[in-house]
Amino acid sequence: MSVSLFTHALVPVASPEDANATMRAIQPYLESSGGGVTVLNVIEKAGGAPDKASVEQREEYAHEIFDSARGALADSGITVTTEIRYGTDVAETIIETAHEIDASAIVFTPRGGSRWLRLLTGDVALSLVSESDLPVITLPDHD
Repeated sequence: MSVSLFTHALVPVASPEDANATMRAIQPYLESSGGGVTVLNVIEKAGGAPDKASVEQREEYAHEIFDSARGALADSGITVTTEIRYGTDVAETIIETAHEIDASAIVFTPRGGSRWLRLLTGDVALSLVSESDLPVITLPDHD
């Protein structure tokens, strides 16, 4: 018997728009598998340097992200849980969370950005694909 990769998907998101787009992209797969989703926002810690915003501001923003994710799936009957995690390495934090919640896969839609920006800031998507020992699924953004 095969197990769906969408049984319990971990979906890392960075903004309300990202959450909305990703939930729209994943919804058909979750509906057909009967799976649920954990929406994750990683609050990146500066590792000794001053943070860009207060923890309270970033947590408030995470809740806006979660509201957007829940809203996108409101009429679907899909179970949505949420997690806020903190870490200096976003990809590592995502992978650790996936293991802790026993996720069947890490699922995301890639965010835009130039190669130069990704070179300077690090490419979380590339790190997930190359470092994760769990399935990583990239879905197209239909917008």
